[in-house]
Amino acid sequence: MKKAGIIGSGVVAQTLGAGLASKGWEVMLGTRSPAKLDEWRKSVPSALVGSVPEAAKFGELVVLAVKGTGAEAAVRQAGPSALAGKPVIDACNPIADDAPQDGVLRYFTGPNESLMERLIPIAPQARFVKAFSCVGSALMVDPQLPGGKPTMFICGDDASAKKTVAAVLESFGWDWADMGGSKAARAIEPLAMLWCIPGLRENGWTHAFKLLKA
Repeated sequence: MKKAGIIGSGVVAQTLGAGLASKGWEVMLGTRSPAKLDEWRKSVPSALVGSVPEAAKFGELVVLAVKGTGAEAAVRQAGPSALAGKPVIDACNPIADDAPQDGVLRYFTGPNESLMERLIPIAPQARFVKAFSCVGSALMVDPQLPGGKPTMFICGDDASAKKTVAAVLESFGWDWADMGGSKAARAIEPLAMLWCIPGLRENGWTHAFKLLKA
């Protein structure tokens, strides 16, 4: 059985953990607050809960699903050696603690950098792939939308790791579009700003992006 280590205990980590478990993965969530996952474990009884380093070591695939402001610290806590050689799905966005302005999130990165690019030097042998960052948790697994399968934009420097993540996305009911190397995260991460505007302004959260090609 394939093993996935999820770093995080919030709603995104819980959603992706449950989704992977439903698709036949053995899952461990790594957290500093195990009690936070008591109710979730009742709904996903096959899942394990451990520390962040334990989850990083456990997974053949690792998912980083923490608050953006804590992402760099989480990678350090996981341990670069535990992540070395593994595909690491980076589902984080660099959302600042400042309040949104007219429905537009504030980011702590600039236009010519991304959070994922900050993570790579911390664990240089990890094979980071940006994914699951441009949609809300309610639509991450088996989205059902009138327009058909939505598109998940991904990027990363390792082709094999992107192939692994693409297979996960397909099993979750997504189309995907490879935007190239890690610098493309500079364009993908801001999509969360755009995705959140209808939600923050109009409380509309049931939408996703779709790439149409001629």
